[in-house]
Amino acid sequence: MPDDPAVEDYLTELGRRCVDLLGPDLVGVYAGGSLALDGYRAGRSDIDVAVVVRDAIGPGTKSRLVAALRHESLPCPARGQELVVYRAEVAAAGDAEPGFEVELNTGARMAFRATFDPADRPPADGSFWYGIDRGILAGNGLAILGPPVAQVFSSPSDEVLADLLIRSLDWHLASPVPLADDAVLNACRAWHRSRTGHWLSKPAAGRAVLEAGGSLDAGVIEQALCARTGGPAPDPERVRRFLAAVRADLAGWRPGFLD
Repeated sequence: MPDDPAVEDYLTELGRRCVDLLGPDLVGVYAGGSLALDGYRAGRSDIDVAVVVRDAIGPGTKSRLVAALRHESLPCPARGQELVVYRAEVAAAGDAEPGFEVELNTGARMAFRATFDPADRPPADGSFWYGIDRGILAGNGLAILGPPVAQVFSSPSDEVLADLLIRSLDWHLASPVPLADDAVLNACRAWHRSRTGHWLSKPAAGRAVLEAGGSLDAGVIEQALCARTGGPAPDPERVRRFLAAVRADLAGWRPGFLD
């Protein structure tokens, strides 16, 4: 967790509101993403939160949860908040399905979205993020309240994660938005996870790939790391070639093959 009182206060209040709204149906509230991986950067990072409930929740509860946790009601001190509510059985399943009860994106610099069913999520946005995020939570998540993450979340298998990570690279490659530093560092994180079995933050993964050497384009990784601190964006064509190279590498990954 970053040494940032505003983030700590925000998460404490978010947890308190979840307790008030969900009562005994609440299992726990967990921080994931950059907070869990020690990569949070004020002004750039999002706050990723997973809320786990015992059973499915109804439309009224979902609407009240969104109203209480959206930025206009609970100002987010980061770029934005990405919150997902899961049933306990989904959190523990270790599969690739989205399976969420609520997905809420909200913040001063984030487009608002509240989705109450995975079927209503635009297919172009990708459905692979959830299994990846739950994999990160299972190994690295931080309990804001509730039982330890190891008692709540299960990671997808290496085989399932390989497919999800490849799909994430395909999503970046198909994006109409020019490819940039986030795509490069996501690919580095995928490569590092496939090689070591451990998750790192995106910047730490970029540095780890540089230290590992090998045939991947070190220059575009350096460009991506510099871009995160205000430098120019990496060259889109170099990014595309880099993603394709990492994708080819992951496609040859087999479960249990960890250097």
